[in-house]
Amino acid sequence: MGSSFTPSVLTVRPAPNVQTFLSGSGTYTTPANAVWIHVRMAGGGGGGGGSGTAPAGNGVTGVASTFGTSLLTANGGVLGGGGSTGVGAGGGGTASLGTGPLGLALTGGGGGGYGQSSAANTYHAGGAGGNNAFGGGGKGSSSSGGAAAVGEANTGGGGAGGIGPNTGCAGGGGGSGGYIDAIISAPSASYSYAVGTGGAGGTAGSSGTAGAAGGSGVIYVIAYFA
Repeated sequence: MGSSFTPSVLTVRPAPNVQTFLSGSGTYTTPANAVWIHVRMAGGGGGGGGSGTAPAGNGVTGVASTFGTSLLTANGGVLGGGGSTGVGAGGGGTASLGTGPLGLALTGGGGGGYGQSSAANTYHAGGAGGNNAFGGGGKGSSSSGGAAAVGEANTGGGGAGGIGPNTGCAGGGGGSGGYIDAIISAPSASYSYAVGTGGAGGTAGSSGTAGAAGGSGVIYVIAYFA
């Protein structure tokens, strides 16, 4: 007798639903029949400090990105200090997972410190902006007339500090926003969200240059189906 064969049934799963939030705030509505969601996010980067031969302006700390009420929080990167203020480089923003989500909540990378030129016609690079898992930190310029680089948009990278002028202090780099990579199983029907903005750069002091702004934050939400 010949053997019988029963073909298997191929199960085709729906493609994941991807939503990206680049700015602002609102409500994320979980797609129908989603069994879990994957959230990646960063807070806004801190602004870099200005430079000068006299105290320059500090940058501004970035704003937190949030998902859900007291659930996922990626805080903004800390401001970079203006040259001669003694504040120094900005630290990375912290991050936290509320009850339920599983994954990573990582503090962002700190900005680079500033230095002082000790001789005429020499320039000291401004501190670089900090990076998190998305990268994006701004690069400090070390050439006369060069501008500090901003943190890349939607990475949470920190802004660079202003270049140190002749015998003056450079600005400290801003820290990057905190970073989250988390899974939410059995998700709720909806979640509030807010994308953090990057902090402004510090103003220039005497003979100095301004610091650069931090990069804005971001939230990616990927929903998966059975």
